[in-house]
Amino acid sequence: MTSDDLMNTALKLANLKEIPCDSCISYPGSNIKRILIGIDMETPELLLAKSLDYDCVVSHHPKADSSVIDFAEVMDVQIDRMIKSNVPINKAQKVLRKQQNKISPLRHASNYDRVSSAARLMKMAYMNIHIPADFITEKIVQDHIDKTFKNNERKKLKDIINVLDAMPEYKNTLAKAKISVGSLNDYAGKIDVLMAGGTNGGIDVIKSYFEAGTGTIICMHLPLDVKQAVIEQNIGNVIIAGHMPSDSIGLLKIVNEWRREGIEVTTMSGIIE
Repeated sequence: MTSDDLMNTALKLANLKEIPCDSCISYPGSNIKRILIGIDMETPELLLAKSLDYDCVVSHHPKADSSVIDFAEVMDVQIDRMIKSNVPINKAQKVLRKQQNKISPLRHASNYDRVSSAARLMKMAYMNIHIPADFITEKIVQDHIDKTFKNNERKKLKDIINVLDAMPEYKNTLAKAKISVGSLNDYAGKIDVLMAGGTNGGIDVIKSYFEAGTGTIICMHLPLDVKQAVIEQNIGNVIIAGHMPSDSIGLLKIVNEWRREGIEVTTMSGIIE
């Protein structure tokens, strides 16, 4: 198995035809039989993998090369997600651009070669798979929510929390799902799961969902300034499902497919299995 084969499996599961900007193969490998994968995998984890005779290290979060420098570009996928939730395309593009312009300079100034240079020196195959896993997570959670509440127009936030807590990854995490904006007995309305798009779209993006009719957003995390803006808007709710368990859902779909293909995979660094 090569690093290209591993990436292609992830892309196929996420229904993607090419590697997105926030994912990359920093140091390619072939004849890969043992993988060490985690949410954040950097030089210490590369050293660990080398000492334990692994053939490849896979990080979820972008840590190197083009996945760092071009990260803001992948946020464009949020436009399609906003359109799906009835945000006009012109508005979606403009509200997202503000956050992209904030993130892009920070990424451009980063030390993108730090981890990949260590991988090259160790001759350790190293790659990261970000948005493919997040797309898988978003679909799984949204489908589960839609199916559960299909005929329930009066569902409340406490009902959503109960549904999330019953899912294995959320059940087994220390960081349980919680209400960030709203209260247990608030009606949920239309529920949108937002877990793919590089990073949080910012205040204007989140507010645009509520203006378009979304009642409750389920996401991985919510910056304090965005939370305050939603509270002031006073028309929507936000549930934080949890970062590590949410990332784990999509990653484990990929991991289990690799295992079916005959690869030994060990999970660590935040993956809840």
